[in-house]
Amino acid sequence: MIYLQLLVSFFQIGLFSFGGGYAALPLIQQQIIEVRGWMTPQQFVDVLTISEMTPGPIAINAATFVGNQVAGVMGGIVATVGVTLPSLIIVLTLAYFYFKYQNIRMVQGVIQGLRPAVVALIASAGMTIFLTALFGQGSFPIDVANINWISVVLFVIGIFLLRKSRFGPIQVILLSGLAGVGIYSFI
Repeated sequence: MIYLQLLVSFFQIGLFSFGGGYAALPLIQQQIIEVRGWMTPQQFVDVLTISEMTPGPIAINAATFVGNQVAGVMGGIVATVGVTLPSLIIVLTLAYFYFKYQNIRMVQGVIQGLRPAVVALIASAGMTIFLTALFGQGSFPIDVANINWISVVLFVIGIFLLRKSRFGPIQVILLSGLAGVGIYSFI
């Protein structure tokens, strides 16, 4: 039964996650925390952290990780198939129709209309992750007394390194991980 739940949940996520992996994050969050209760918000942020730092698309990595946590290796496989199957079907279908009708004004209008919605999905997921990482909760109102100052400092340094230096995402991830080990080993 759990395999069917994983397949259906991640099939739905894959079916409605237009815009890529980050756009799927609110859908994954809703399914695994709110609908199924498989994880807590903090565990979800941990899943995202691991999914982001491992190679591959974040939605697929998250599906694999969640499936594995919920039902072992087979659960990871089922969740991964569930999240990728809709994309395979949809992309093959859309590729056929897009290349056949790409110059039609209505097709271009649909694409232009989807862009802001995708940005909103990404921003929503980003805000939840940001609030959970810094304040321990993923929604408003936030309790400023619960701010994690170590996370704030690492966040600010990470933004600075990404925007104002030659450090790339991999170096920032590695440095943040090393800083976390160093800092949290002494606390």
